[in-house]
Amino acid sequence: MSQKTFTVTNNATGQSEEFPVHEGTHGPDVVDIRTLYQKMGVFTYDPGFKSTASCESSITFIDGEEGTLLYRGYPIEQLAEKSNFLEVSYLIMYGELPTKAQYDHFVEMITHHSMVHESFRDFIKGFRPDAHPMSVMVGMVGAMSAFYHDSLDVTNPEHQEISAHRLIAKMPTIAAMAHKHTKGQPFVYPLNKLGYAENFLHMMYSVPAEDYEVDPLHARALDLILILHAEHEQNASTSTVRLAGSSGANPFAAASAGIGCLWGPAHGGANEAVLVMLEEIGDPKRIDEFVARAKDKEDPFRLMGFGHRVYKNYDPRAKIIRKMAIEIINKTEGNDPLLDIAMKLEEIALTDEYFVEKKLYPNVDFYSGIIYKALGIPTDMFTVIFAMGRMAGWMAQWDEMISDPKRVIGRPRQNYIGAARRNYMQMDKR
Repeated sequence: MSQKTFTVTNNATGQSEEFPVHEGTHGPDVVDIRTLYQKMGVFTYDPGFKSTASCESSITFIDGEEGTLLYRGYPIEQLAEKSNFLEVSYLIMYGELPTKAQYDHFVEMITHHSMVHESFRDFIKGFRPDAHPMSVMVGMVGAMSAFYHDSLDVTNPEHQEISAHRLIAKMPTIAAMAHKHTKGQPFVYPLNKLGYAENFLHMMYSVPAEDYEVDPLHARALDLILILHAEHEQNASTSTVRLAGSSGANPFAAASAGIGCLWGPAHGGANEAVLVMLEEIGDPKRIDEFVARAKDKEDPFRLMGFGHRVYKNYDPRAKIIRKMAIEIINKTEGNDPLLDIAMKLEEIALTDEYFVEKKLYPNVDFYSGIIYKALGIPTDMFTVIFAMGRMAGWMAQWDEMISDPKRVIGRPRQNYIGAARRNYMQMDKR
């Protein structure tokens, strides 16, 4: 079978060149334009990389038109129903679902890496108590390269694996420490007898003065959220991890860069913005007022949690998390006006011509904040938990990138529109 090609013609010069076309397992064909500048002397212009594949990857596939999300080929719906976060983390990192022996070994590795170096207790005290937990996370994850510098050789597969294990294992501990620091409460050590989500809730909420029992429903809800956030292809933060790592930077530095990117309100901070919006609406009777504002081009107000850069259909993660939000509210609070507002907003979005035409379907952020609120998690910790779940995906992507024999340092080009070449003029002549 002959190689498919794509012909590019420069109408100004008449020059035509052929470029190879790569076919993936799923999704559209990809035109390989790595030699475009060499052959034709031009670059492509693609702000936001909307039509550019920056890499080849076998980890995640998204079909935005159909609303499909696959981790290593497995539908997210099946994993959310039948699996757990650590099994999904193993799948994402190693490419296959684990055997019982492999799973037990992986859980043991993660569990026994969950403690952090005792000097972290002094390090975190250098942050102001009112510092945003994400700023603390950026600093503490980046600082792991100073505490765990025995595994920084990015060309050593054993170092790659142990660094990934350390990051996944220690994220709940570091996240809980960031929360306790803002509260002025004692740090709580992890317990090896608890599961991943249980341990985080234990370290978040327990205090030395009294016993604390983790609610199994709360642990299951958090575990589900971590699964849904574990991986999502070449999003902004994942691309940041890959770009930082392409220079040979250690995985702790690359992960810290990813956390900084995730912090943005257009990315990981969106779930916090949704909850703020629902609280601003406050009453289902005011929904029509806010929907009208959202449609008004002169009004800066936006309905948060609708639409997605990739999904032009219902985000499959939103369907899963919606079901959990209803279950947890019914069993813990009985009723939540914010959930009522969210469900009525969703109903409007799925039927109103304005939203349907623009394909503004609910995304994963729309209901996750409601679950966080029901778990008692402060809004400034929402994105921290997102980072906790995404670390498995970041490490899988980093490992895939660093092991790729075709890897080169990321270096986007630009269309320069600044001043033309000019000569320096002495200050007294300006």
